Amino acid sequence: MFPFMCEDRRQSRAFIAFIIYISLFLDNMLLTVIVPILPDYLVHFYSSANFTIPSSVIYKNFDLHYVPKLIGASSGHVPLTNVTTERSVSLESENGSIGILLGVKALVQLICNPIVGNVSLRIGYSLPILFGTLNLLVASAIFAFGQSYASLFVARAVHGVGSACISVCGMSLVAQLYVEPDKRSKIMGTILGSIAVGVLIGYPFGGITYDLVGKAAPFHILSVLCLFTLIMQLATLDLTVRHHSSSIVVEDGGSRWWPLLTNRLILIIVGAIWISTSAMSILEPCLPLWMMSMLHPKKWQLGTVFIPDSIGYWVGTNFFGGIAYRFGQIKVAILALTLVGVSCILIPSATAVFELLLPHFGLGLGIGVLDAALVPLLATLVDSQSGSDTESDSCESSPNYGAVYAVQQIAVSLAYSAAPILGGELVPLIGFPWLMRTIGILNLAYGPLLIYSGIRESVRIVLQKRSELPLTSALDPVADGSNYRRFYNAVN
Repeated sequence: MFPFMCEDRRQSRAFIAFIIYISLFLDNMLLTVIVPILPDYLVHFYSSANFTIPSSVIYKNFDLHYVPKLIGASSGHVPLTNVTTERSVSLESENGSIGILLGVKALVQLICNPIVGNVSLRIGYSLPILFGTLNLLVASAIFAFGQSYASLFVARAVHGVGSACISVCGMSLVAQLYVEPDKRSKIMGTILGSIAVGVLIGYPFGGITYDLVGKAAPFHILSVLCLFTLIMQLATLDLTVRHHSSSIVVEDGGSRWWPLLTNRLILIIVGAIWISTSAMSILEPCLPLWMMSMLHPKKWQLGTVFIPDSIGYWVGTNFFGGIAYRFGQIKVAILALTLVGVSCILIPSATAVFELLLPHFGLGLGIGVLDAALVPLLATLVDSQSGSDTESDSCESSPNYGAVYAVQQIAVSLAYSAAPILGGELVPLIGFPWLMRTIGILNLAYGPLLIYSGIRESVRIVLQKRSELPLTSALDPVADGSNYRRFYNAVN
């Protein structure tokens, strides 16, 4: 094994970032590859109970990044063999077990995020990343060989644990490696783009391999890829336990989280990530049924309507990280929220399927730009709050980012687990058009909140604390990468 040594991090950090990119890519690919195959699991499970599966069940209740359209179900029911009329049960009203199955991944990830954040404070980031990739391997194997509802349930739960480990500790490790704020913004944006790439590839990969080879084939391939990633991690990551010294890392477990949960700026940033992500999570389970009733799309149109979202997210994360740092991350985030809000308002105004493409692209682009702007800013806040010298070559003296990215992932998981349920309850009450207009108005209203809800006050307090340093160190040109300058650039 060739350990990743702190003194060589500037030479090896690019490869470490590549490994994290691949890990997140496989995480999201495993998430989406099941979508075209899931009906087959449901058919095998419910055929013994002589149930009739409505196509709406196939379109509903998918959690994180689900795209229901590639299944290609018609507007009626998906018939099962040997179904008697007397025992046919409409799962439209009694789909509790299916809802639990489809939501368990996001629920487990939501629960595990704070646990992973706490664990990373004690053992570092490398071991949780390795453990998360191992969970992806186990989940892929269960998907490949499982034939029951219980096996599918366990696989998605195991996947949720792995996602929490990779998402929280992966971004934390990148923040630790790239202490320069400009490079950190660019690299984090690129790594976030792996989510969109995994989503875009996962759906057609699952559908094509399922049709040509069988439902186990895509999971066998994913298992091999996960195993190869595990080998790379074992050969590259430093798996020794390293305790991080930081002013916010103390023995009392509650004190680790209290500075984050009482920092108004961090809470507002996490709220912006939550409300923008909720726009997509509400749209995904509700849009297909609205399209089927109002726009009468063809099957191939159902399969392509969400593609612009992923493309827009990929563009936003890959190309706007550096731009956001250059022009101000808060400013760019406000523009991104505006784009998300306008896109949500325009979606229900479409009278044809092709009219959805532009607002869908705008929605994905807005969320991607916002993530590329605010996710790196969270690391900058931790740097400022810890007051440590992040330019130091000592890994032990670097701040710990696990807690703040656990909070960020909690917001994302909460959006994908709770928002679809809320949307499903509100659509019968106010209708899909007003639901999307409401979430669009909320995103528009959150922009001024970023400006006027105490952010300037919080920034002034942070800068006051930093100004207590000797004047020469604050004005020293060599200290251009200091916390003071990077934070000032981020907000002003």
